[in-house]
Amino acid sequence: MRKLSYINAIAEAQKEEMERDNSVFVTGEDVDLFGGVFKATVGIEGSFKEKRLFGTPISESAFAGLAAGAAMTGLRPIFEFMYFDFVMVAMDQVVNQIAKMRVMSGGRLKMPVVMRAQAGIGTCEAAQHSQSLEAWFVHAPGIKVVMPGTVYDAKGLLKSAVRDDNPVLYIENRNLYYEEEEVPDGDWIVPIGQAEIVQEGNDITVVALGLARRRVLAAAEQLDGEISVEVIDPRTINPLDMNTITGSFKKTGRLLIVHDAPARCGFGAEIIRRINEEAFDYMDCPPIVLGGRNLPTPFSPELEKTCFPQHKDIVGSIRKIIHNL
Repeated sequence: MRKLSYINAIAEAQKEEMERDNSVFVTGEDVDLFGGVFKATVGIEGSFKEKRLFGTPISESAFAGLAAGAAMTGLRPIFEFMYFDFVMVAMDQVVNQIAKMRVMSGGRLKMPVVMRAQAGIGTCEAAQHSQSLEAWFVHAPGIKVVMPGTVYDAKGLLKSAVRDDNPVLYIENRNLYYEEEEVPDGDWIVPIGQAEIVQEGNDITVVALGLARRRVLAAAEQLDGEISVEVIDPRTINPLDMNTITGSFKKTGRLLIVHDAPARCGFGAEIIRRINEEAFDYMDCPPIVLGGRNLPTPFSPELEKTCFPQHKDIVGSIRKIIHNL
């Protein structure tokens, strides 16, 4: 075991996959021979230089289109939207071309494209740099969507994404970039589509997406001895490991979903839809989604905190469900 930061896990995963497979290359925004602003390519430049690691002009539609064409010819591109918000400039390339091409070609063309997009609210970067748009892409058929909330998952899921023959949207949270955890040495992956039961409990199931995992675990620790909280991190939201979530819900009968994206039409609503279809008879009380407010994110730190679930909100929501308030 060794200590590794979230951002270095991303850089290390990319380098290892480039060494393993000559068809892998890295491009996009914040990609340069010095590691970029966020240092997601640190350590790669010495081995590959400009042949398989190169930045692009600030034209999301151009480098998304480049990646689509490269994948169709047999390469495995990893490209980066510097901020998740910028994906909107390339929606046609992502949703109409990359997502659909494998099916539209009758399977003759593979589309092994990894789209890295860093998201996250809580860094005071205001309305155009703080959005959580994951639900948009789960709604678009053909794209796998992963949201690693730990260093271990950041590396393991990225390696799985590179090896997948389908497009994968890899959503990383910049609030975690410089957090360190112990991870194993050697070559290992985290399978796409496999949730993690982070903490076992009996009274309520709490599903936490991405960075919300940390706040939920802190809330569960505060409630220890009062309420037994089972915490599940989906890790992948498309395909979703519904078996793990449903199995937990059948045990507890109560469900809370926590994510930073606005609650309205967020991914939590999809989980509740599936619970209603697959485990309604086990429901002891209505499930709740605790999500962000339906507002553009303000720049002010204090106002920003009111726009996404805080520790006290999670504790309050768990107690509300348990006590039927």
